[in-house]
Amino acid sequence: MQSLLSRRALGRSAVAVVGTFGILRHARGETALKIRCSLDTAPSHVRNVSIVDYLGKVKDATGGQIDSEVFHSGQLYPDLQVAKALLQGQVDMACPGLWTQTGIVPDCDFCQLPVFYGRPVEATEKASDGAAGKIVNGQIESKLRVKVLGPYVDLGFQNWYTTKVPLRTSADIKGLKIRSPGGAGISWRISFFGGIPNTTAWPNVPLALSQGTFDGFVSTNESVATAKLWEAGVKYSYQDRQYVGQYMPMISHTFWSKLTPDVQKIMLDLWASNISTYRHNAAQKQTEARKTMEANGVQFTDPSDEVIAAARKAMQADVNTLIKDAKLSPDVVKAAETSVNGTA
Repeated sequence: MQSLLSRRALGRSAVAVVGTFGILRHARGETALKIRCSLDTAPSHVRNVSIVDYLGKVKDATGGQIDSEVFHSGQLYPDLQVAKALLQGQVDMACPGLWTQTGIVPDCDFCQLPVFYGRPVEATEKASDGAAGKIVNGQIESKLRVKVLGPYVDLGFQNWYTTKVPLRTSADIKGLKIRSPGGAGISWRISFFGGIPNTTAWPNVPLALSQGTFDGFVSTNESVATAKLWEAGVKYSYQDRQYVGQYMPMISHTFWSKLTPDVQKIMLDLWASNISTYRHNAAQKQTEARKTMEANGVQFTDPSDEVIAAARKAMQADVNTLIKDAKLSPDVVKAAETSVNGTA
């Protein structure tokens, strides 16, 4: 009943804002504002589906005064380059993976800390929704001149995938050239397991795989399935749940500043009221994606809890190397580890 009342209240608020916003816009003789959003994954990917759903709700809530155009599959920019485009006003919105923004804000790599390795999704959500995420958001908003809409969209657990080398244990990673989506933290983990890091933008992965540019890569079941990477040779996966990838929803300050405070509130409220659904959908998509991959011949290995715990302990012993390589601040490390352990 409470959630129903909340939705009704949000609806009444949206109607009120539509009236005010519409009068302001049309009084100036202007057409609807259009959000140009860049995503580098396929239209069927859970991130794309979530963002399209959200922007549709924004359009409805503002009576069509805010429209949108979503560019999928890296048509405009890969995530590794979209921050610069936001800063320069070439796009209005993006939702890049945190791992792609570590060159701008190193603290985005906090989820690479060993304390999260093999832990439930909720452990990362607690950190990103809490003090660690607040630290990251403040830096991102300041450096990129953007507005972070709210809690991050889950992608899901990142794992290992290979084409020719079977993965039965983490020892099988040794000596392999492994594609990283970006970020010093992921490169550190690849090196820790004896692999050779190779950073490649996601849209370029299928061709690079088929050409043998690297032997394997770090990604998620959902990303592999939506890109149908078994067609590019993927045959094996070691599912050690390295970390939970998340996407940060952001809108350029240039666009955000065009909106009235009431409309800004509507957009923030819509995000807050839908993020739990988007995260739930992401979890379901990851489960479905694995079944799809198995149906297409991909073989999975699931390490035991004991193996995961042993690997986590070994990585924790080298955590200072990760902190140094990733340039993590003491504040974000303390916040992240406290969210899991209760003490720093």
